[in-house]
Amino acid sequence: MPKQLYVYFYILVFVIIMLLTYILDLSKIKKRKYKSISEVQYLIAKFNLNSSKINYKKICLVVSLLNAIIITTVVVVVSSLNAPIALQFLVGFILLFALIYMLYEIFGRILITKGYQKKTEKKKGSKK
Repeated sequence: MPKQLYVYFYILVFVIIMLLTYILDLSKIKKRKYKSISEVQYLIAKFNLNSSKINYKKICLVVSLLNAIIITTVVVVVSSLNAPIALQFLVGFILLFALIYMLYEIFGRILITKGYQKKTEKKKGSKK
C-alpha cells in the first residue's frame, strides 16, 4: 500500500473511533453515569484528582481523543507490517500498552498542573 493511503487510512480510522467513543461517553454523562467511564476513574484514582472539580464533558473529549490516537496508531502500524500474524499481535500488544501508559500519564500530569489534584492535609508535627 502506498504511504499516502496510510495517511488517509489513519485519518479515516481516527475520525470513526473518535466519534464513536465520544458519543458513547457523552451518553453515559447524560445518563449521569460518571462512574462508568473507566478512563476518568483511572485518572482520578491514580493522580488523586478532585472529582468535583472535573468538567466531565471536557475530560470526555480529551479521553476520546487519546483513545482514538491509541487505537488508530496500533491499527495502522500493525496493518503496515509484513510479518507473521504472531509477530503482528506481539507488536500490537506492546504498542497498545506503551501508548496507553504514556498518553494517560502525560494527561494525568497535565491535569495536576492545571490544579485538579486534591489538596493534601499537612500532618500534625511536620514542620512544612
